[in-house]
Amino acid sequence: MGDKWQKAKVSKFKVGDDGLSIEGEFCPNCGPGIFLANHANRKSCGRCGHTEANA
Repeated sequence: MGDKWQKAKVSKFKVGDDGLSIEGEFCPNCGPGIFLANHANRKSCGRCGHTEANA
């Protein structure tokens, strides 16, 4: 049941030879630890509602 949410979090990180790197974009209002959700035409924060249009 929770598989959908686990896949969303795992896609924000990459494991390389030099260790773990963060690929996701953080919310500028909430700070580190809160990722922006990627939609087809925008990026949005589910916590504070901050939205950015994709260029």
